[in-house]
Amino acid sequence: MKIAYATTYDVRDRATWPRRHLGLYGAGQKIAELLQNAGAELEFLGPLERRKVPITRLKWLIYQRLGQSYYSPVEPWVSPYYARQIEAQLACSKADLLLCPENAIPLARVRTALPTVLWTDALLGSLVDFYPYLTNLCPETRRRLHVVEKAALERCDRVILTSQWAAQSAVNLYGLPADKIRIIPRGASRAQDLTQTEIEALIAQRPPSPCRLLFLGVDWERKGGPLALEVAQTLNQQGVKTELWVVGCEPKWAGDRPSFVRSCGFIDRATPEGEAQFAHLLGTAHFLIFPTKADTFGVAISEANSAGLPCVAAAVGGIPTVLQTDINGRAFPIAATASDYAQYIAAYMADYPRYQALALSAWRHYRQHLSWDAAQQQAWGYLQELVTGGDRKTTSTPIQPCRPRRLFPSLSKGFRA
Repeated sequence: MKIAYATTYDVRDRATWPRRHLGLYGAGQKIAELLQNAGAELEFLGPLERRKVPITRLKWLIYQRLGQSYYSPVEPWVSPYYARQIEAQLACSKADLLLCPENAIPLARVRTALPTVLWTDALLGSLVDFYPYLTNLCPETRRRLHVVEKAALERCDRVILTSQWAAQSAVNLYGLPADKIRIIPRGASRAQDLTQTEIEALIAQRPPSPCRLLFLGVDWERKGGPLALEVAQTLNQQGVKTELWVVGCEPKWAGDRPSFVRSCGFIDRATPEGEAQFAHLLGTAHFLIFPTKADTFGVAISEANSAGLPCVAAAVGGIPTVLQTDINGRAFPIAATASDYAQYIAAYMADYPRYQALALSAWRHYRQHLSWDAAQQQAWGYLQELVTGGDRKTTSTPIQPCRPRRLFPSLSKGFRA
């Protein structure tokens, strides 16, 4: 199977990705890897160029003064510009399928007879008034976002999402037919491939005290940093000696720095030193604490479970799909307090063999449900079904001259062990 793989960023070059998109772009890279490992030949159509229009800066300033958010990627000239680039490359291609692992915008105006797949964590419409950058949108952005996304979904033969929440949201927003939707949880961006024997040894090395809570996130507020800090403080007050390890951002608090907080800053996992440091933190912590205010899936949970690290998190977005109570941690209601989290953690730390069993269960759950290997088995079947027996579109591809284009080599050398 040959797959045309459309992205607005360079899948091959992690160094070009901004920090705020590491999760999204990393997922796109892992999807490319799993497809190649399954036997697909990928033809990379990115990075797609985005048309720059000066008026977008002016609009952003105007709406900012009005106290509203503005999202320029849904302007009417963006999707057609992406579509022309994709169609020009497809005219020279022998691809069997078109896939975009990002969002719906690049596909919204593409005309092709190829089976088309959008593979994303959640639709943009699901993030409106949920994620900060899509909260309090100006009327024109809100209207155009839904127009663009609906157009893309009409062109797609399959929409692969990461959770039941994302799927139900797609149905509610756009009336997306259930037979178009598939749910595949995302694996860890850079998981350790550890055996059960190695995981058991890793868990056994964790001391019963102090309890080490690991917080991951570049946005302290949105990821629930203040609540994580309060949980650690509550545990210490209850006599459970606890440390809070913060990775990705600088924690904030009023007054003096708490003695139980350890700030690790941003860790660059593209370097061997950074990857080793990150693996050490996952291996020696007791719980990932993730009381996020808004998240579509929570790849950090998959990451933690891959190292036998159970998680406590807020039940927002797709997280209830990922976290199963007492199997790989627990998802708490939005209204849960620091005492609720602390009570759950303290109970496991007081019965350490029970904690160790939970940690091993988290790893097993990861292997069976949250790993990219598990995703590969599901995804490959879905894509084969489209190419060999799925419904085909009747829309014809516009005839265009075969123009010189940027060619991307296979990623397989960089990904295979």
